[in-house]
Amino acid sequence: MAAIKRSALGRGLDALITMEDLKTGGSSSISEISLSKIQPNPDQPRSMFEEEALEELATSIRSLGVIQPITLKEIGPDRYMIISGERRYRASLKAGLEEIPAYIKTAADEHVVEMALIENIQREDLNAIEIALAYQKLIDNYELTQEKLSERVGKKRTTIANYLRLLKLPAEIQVGLKDKKIDMGHARALISVQDPEIQLALYEQILQDGLSVRQVEELVRNAAEAAVPEAKDEQPKKKLLPEEYNLLKDHLSRFFNTRVNLSCNEKGKGKITIPFASEDELEKLIMLLDKLKR
Repeated sequence: MAAIKRSALGRGLDALITMEDLKTGGSSSISEISLSKIQPNPDQPRSMFEEEALEELATSIRSLGVIQPITLKEIGPDRYMIISGERRYRASLKAGLEEIPAYIKTAADEHVVEMALIENIQREDLNAIEIALAYQKLIDNYELTQEKLSERVGKKRTTIANYLRLLKLPAEIQVGLKDKKIDMGHARALISVQDPEIQLALYEQILQDGLSVRQVEELVRNAAEAAVPEAKDEQPKKKLLPEEYNLLKDHLSRFFNTRVNLSCNEKGKGKITIPFASEDELEKLIMLLDKLKR
C-alpha cells in the first residue's frame, strides 16, 4: 500500500490512501454502500472542497477504485451519515460510482461530531481557520481544557493555543487567511497587535505590497516601540510623526518608486524600511542607491 502511495499516479491518490483514518473498532467488515443512501455530516469541519483536487481524485477513483473505505454511522433504515471520507464520497459521485466501500461505525450520537472533527484535524488538510473552529467546537461541546484537547488530538498545547488565537482577528483577516491571501505567519504577527484598526491597516498593506512574514513582524515591532511611552511619563501619549518626517517619507517613496516605511521615536531614533517584492525590484533599488554614491 505504501509503495502505491509513493508512485507518480497523481496528487489525487493521496486522498484515496489515508492511513490516518479513524480506527474501526466495532466494525465487523467492509460493506459496499449505495451512494444514494449516504449523507454528509452537517458538523463536518471542512467547509471548502477544491474543485480541481476533487477532479483529480475522481480520475484516480475511475482508474483504481476507492482503496481506503470511508467511515459511516447508520442513522436510520438504509440511511448513513459520513464520519470520515467526505472527499472520497464527493469524488466517487463525480466518478460515476453507484457504491462505495465503507466501515459502518457503532458510535453514540454525542461522539460522532468529536470523531469527525478529530479525524479531519489529524489529516492536516484543513485550512487554519477551519482547524481553529474545529478546536473551539471540541472545547465547547466536550468542556475540554486546551491541555485535555492536546492529549485528545495529539497536538502540542501551544499549537492549539496559536490556532485558537486566530479567531480573535477581525473577520476580514480570517477570511483572507481562509482564502490563502495571507499565511499563518502573517496572521500570527497580526495577533500581537491590540488595535483591530491597525490590524486591518497592516493586512491591507500586506495585500498591497506583498509583504513577507518577516517584514510584517518588523512593522509590528516598530509600531510597538513607537507606542511605548517614556518611563517618566505618567500617561501614554500617542503622537504622529512630525510633518517633516512625513515629507521625507513621501520624498523617498517618490525617489524609489515604492512605499517607504519610516518610524521615529521621541528621541529621534528610528528606521527606514524599503520593501521589495522580487529580486528584480531589489536590483533596481541597489542601482538607485549606487547612483547616490557618485
